[in-house]
Amino acid sequence: MSALSLPRPSRAAQRGILGMVLLVALWEGIARGFNLPAYTLPSVSAILGSIWDHRGVLLAAGAYTFAEAVIGYVLGAAIGIGLAVVITLVPPTRNAIVPVATSINSVPVVAWSPLILLWFGIGMPSKIVMVALAVSFTVFLSALAGLDRVDRRAVDLMRSFGAGRLSILFRLRLPTALPLIAAGLRVSTVRAIIVAIVTEMLGAYDGLGWVIYQAVLQVDFVKVWSAIFVASAASLLFFGLVGFAEKRLIFWK
Repeated sequence: MSALSLPRPSRAAQRGILGMVLLVALWEGIARGFNLPAYTLPSVSAILGSIWDHRGVLLAAGAYTFAEAVIGYVLGAAIGIGLAVVITLVPPTRNAIVPVATSINSVPVVAWSPLILLWFGIGMPSKIVMVALAVSFTVFLSALAGLDRVDRRAVDLMRSFGAGRLSILFRLRLPTALPLIAAGLRVSTVRAIIVAIVTEMLGAYDGLGWVIYQAVLQVDFVKVWSAIFVASAASLLFFGLVGFAEKRLIFWK
């Protein structure tokens, strides 16, 4: 085999590509075959053309939203993992932290938007806070479940050799919990993008949510779909990056 030849995609990747091609062909065929208006379902070719025509605006807006999502994601992940670690090291705090975290998360994230926008303004900080709020609870539950599932006999064995709580945490609990933590981090990527866009639609200076809101006001539904396509691409990119990091870091999974 030539050194320059590219590796063949896996069967899962091939099926995914085939499914995407069939979906696009079906979408294009329905939109053009039934001559559907743009506000009902524009054709894929029209959407791609709009993306090209507004590539500067969409690229800048996508980068803005992606930055909000990533910063909020990192902050939320740190809060979620940190709270789980605190509960693990100081078990009595579980009865205080878990009910408070659950009660906050029981309210839909969008319901917090007016207060967050009032407190932090309609700039980037409010979007970062909203994303962190949405991500932290998901990662918190995953991290706590992972830290709790460690074999008690292994903990007792390490304690019998004189290991303290921190030693047990870093040498036993965290390695055991990493697969579940990674699952929570992976799921939270899409949620981060969604929350950032929804919050932008409620009030922002820039971002894909702001572009969607402005396009709706201008009755430009093809541009709305263009922003949605860019948002989907950003979500897939974010998900793929976290999945790639997971495979590299948790190689024993």
